[in-house]
Amino acid sequence: MCGIAGIVEAEKPVSFQLVQSMCDALAHRGPDDAGTWLSPDRRVGLGHRRLAIIDLSPLGHQPMSSDDGQITIVFNGEIYNFQEVRAELQARGNSFRSTSDTEVVIAAYRTWGPACLDRLVGMFALAIWDGTKRRLFVTRDRAGEKPLFYLHKNGRFAFASELKAILVDPKIPRSINREALDDYLAYGYVSGSLCIFDGFAKLPPGHWLTYEPDLDRLRISRYWDLPIRSTNTAQSDLQELTSDLDVLLTQSVRCQLIADVPIGIMLSGGLDSSLVTAAAVRSSGRAVRTFNVAFPGYPSFDESHHARRVADYLGSNHTELVAEPGSGEFLPSLIRQYDEPIADNSVLPTYLVSRAIRKECAVALGGDGGDELFGGYIHHPWLLKIAQLRKLGLHRLGLEALAAKSIPLGLEGRNAIMGLLSCNEPQTALTRLLDPITRSRLTGRPMSATPELRRAGLETVCGGIDAICAAEFRSYLPDDILVKVDRASMLTSLEVRAPLLDYRIVEFAFGRLPGRFKVQDARRKIILRALAQRWLPPDFDSHRKQGFSIPLHEWFQGPWRPLVDDLIATGSPLFEKRFLTRLLSRLRSTERGSRRLFQLMMVEMWRREYRASVPE
Repeated sequence: MCGIAGIVEAEKPVSFQLVQSMCDALAHRGPDDAGTWLSPDRRVGLGHRRLAIIDLSPLGHQPMSSDDGQITIVFNGEIYNFQEVRAELQARGNSFRSTSDTEVVIAAYRTWGPACLDRLVGMFALAIWDGTKRRLFVTRDRAGEKPLFYLHKNGRFAFASELKAILVDPKIPRSINREALDDYLAYGYVSGSLCIFDGFAKLPPGHWLTYEPDLDRLRISRYWDLPIRSTNTAQSDLQELTSDLDVLLTQSVRCQLIADVPIGIMLSGGLDSSLVTAAAVRSSGRAVRTFNVAFPGYPSFDESHHARRVADYLGSNHTELVAEPGSGEFLPSLIRQYDEPIADNSVLPTYLVSRAIRKECAVALGGDGGDELFGGYIHHPWLLKIAQLRKLGLHRLGLEALAAKSIPLGLEGRNAIMGLLSCNEPQTALTRLLDPITRSRLTGRPMSATPELRRAGLETVCGGIDAICAAEFRSYLPDDILVKVDRASMLTSLEVRAPLLDYRIVEFAFGRLPGRFKVQDARRKIILRALAQRWLPPDFDSHRKQGFSIPLHEWFQGPWRPLVDDLIATGSPLFEKRFLTRLLSRLRSTERGSRRLFQLMMVEMWRREYRASVPE
């Protein structure tokens, strides 16, 4: 894992010192080495911070150039099949001076151009300056594991792994993008290509862009998307498909265990991370290192005993870290690390477990992606039931109450379902934090449903479980889950890999696996549970869904109370103070309000940390 940055100027020389400063801002992503390169005409500057994982020698130094100097690359990530691609390139007459995957990417680009991406299996964000074509080529992996921010303005194109690297230029204004703020208030993260600061953007997953400075022209293109299942799955057999997934996951984990440094595993005790751990033991044939965060005294949040049970069964060398309320002292540094506000309270335990792993390992495997690929969220059966009821047309006949009674959720749950039956996009409503009316009163701005409309455009719930999962794969996964993991782990200089996001597993989940083997009635992750019966303890509770979160309500009533008191007392230029005070008081009184309380606290702490200006 590494950090990359660069500037391309259309009309004037690049500042070498500025590129170096951008790299310095990414030092945590690559503490092992640093490099800066300027093109002969000084119109292109590339910078790199290295976390050495494969080929620890100086031959892996970046920026790296081709033998003739026409191609120069900065690369962040890992190509898991680089040895196979290297062999194919050698058969075509290419020679190599290092054993790094970066040099393989250079040769692949020279041989196949942008089409080389079709051959790469891995997680990556990279930039290539093609001196022959006088063009910058920038791309990002299919799932969005590795980040890429950019700014195109006044004849300059600047990019970096993290927003803070571009912001080292004091001339760049830090004005909050109102649309992005509304997006955050709706869902707790900034989605898609939107960025919290005006003028900035994020390259979406599965896309590449080119910038031609002589024309000051930027072009963006998609190179990969989720497959659409075209084969008839009526005769599909669960056991046969489980065997296929067995092979795919084992293959993915085996490839991702390749490194020249020690590797650990984030074992929460849940289904996904337990399967990854089991695959690692099967692939390596030896004991592996596993790590977990415990919350003693908070049984509804503590999965440590489940993790210990799996670790004992698989024979892993297990380490358990205890999270205490005082861990909130890390919030300011975490907030700065995240570039944009994020309301996912699991940023804290993710950071703590990353820090613990980094003391012994430089790489860790995680279980991210299982919920989005295989239907693992608690709301998935709800949404399927809503889709079925809407197809019957009950919402048009005013029979929402009668329909809602068929879902055993209690009075509050049935009232919620009645509302979802009445709206056009129940998925966007179910996952929303603040509705348009509340956001409007909070910010004093005209009411907008833009965030809801943006997500409604991803997929419709009426498309079944595949459509529901696709929407979350395209938004919640890359813009919340993977952002959380990348920034928290990189703050500790730890590389985290997600075997379930191997694109061949992704294409299996959406291109071959019938929806009935993901979710049916109240059952979720059906195929993963079938795999668990083969790999995990007989008494493993595969139906449990706890989530990697913290006891927010209890901490807000105790050690974190001053944080909310400060926000109430001082207010925020982002919000109308009178309404904010009433809203915070209401939210802090109930456990259900804790997540929204955390959301509002985090965005104001972020604004202060980044000294962001609020547009009129």
